[in-house]
Amino acid sequence: MILVTGGTGFLGAYIIKALIEKGYPVRAIRRSANLPAFISSEILNKAEWVEGDVLDVVSLQNAMQGVNAVIHSAAVVSFLRKERKNMFRVNVDGTANVVNMALENNVKRLIHISSVAALGRTAHGGHVNEEKKWEESKVNTHYGKSKYKAELEVWRGMGEGLDAVILNPSTVLGYGDWNSGSCAIFRNIYREFKWYTTGINGFVDVEDVVKVVLFMMESSITEERFIVNGATWSFKKLQETIADHFHKKRPFREANSFLLGLAWRMEKLQFLLNGKKPLLTKESARVAVSKTWFENDKLLSVLPGFSFTPLEETIQKACKKYLETTR
Repeated sequence: MILVTGGTGFLGAYIIKALIEKGYPVRAIRRSANLPAFISSEILNKAEWVEGDVLDVVSLQNAMQGVNAVIHSAAVVSFLRKERKNMFRVNVDGTANVVNMALENNVKRLIHISSVAALGRTAHGGHVNEEKKWEESKVNTHYGKSKYKAELEVWRGMGEGLDAVILNPSTVLGYGDWNSGSCAIFRNIYREFKWYTTGINGFVDVEDVVKVVLFMMESSITEERFIVNGATWSFKKLQETIADHFHKKRPFREANSFLLGLAWRMEKLQFLLNGKKPLLTKESARVAVSKTWFENDKLLSVLPGFSFTPLEETIQKACKKYLETTR
């Protein structure tokens, strides 16, 4: 029995799909009755869904009964100050609860889905691998800080005897709910968002991340972390490629640091006046112009024959599905 936290999220839903297709019995935690629409309900309904929350120790205790492995993908991703407290509670305290309950229930395996954000960014950018040590920097987001602290809980669990692996995906792309998370970039480009940024970042196909998750779950590798990054592209190239596959106008105005500064301040003002959730914040603006290359050599060295899906192919496939559901 495999327990998945965050099963209604973008990556979590794809993980459940892959587990079901491989014949694993799956139990998944959810906080509401709604299941994601981007995965077939016929598949999702084959999982055993239990009401619960990573902040609810009792529900976690019940969910882990008879479980052999836990895939912990539940997390809050936000760049909004008002959501920061809850994000730290879910990402840090929630992970501590998962680790503690896994130890208490003698769960044999934990796969923790972290993020490259947990490795930290530096003002000068550059290349990042698994050896990078966390450094305090103004370009680190509070989301990154929360995931870094969450990882400390997992490392603590390993020190107490937990068999675990930490995965650090870069920005995950694919077909999902384009009103939230990393999928929102597809919606914005479909609506012919005219601004592009010059930052450089890592991106990876959601189904590639899932393949890595299942491999690690089935392997004997432990007490290790792996960056899961398909390719490093500029945001401009990513936005243009999505626009081309949607047959929409490419973004044509460069949003430099000065303009982004004006933009996030205007978004903040609108939020204060009418409560509209900002599309851009001070933190996300900094990420948009930062330039970081995430290396994947360590992962590829333990996955013989594995190759990442070319991002062009990922984008083409996702755009086709988004177009089918918008018509």
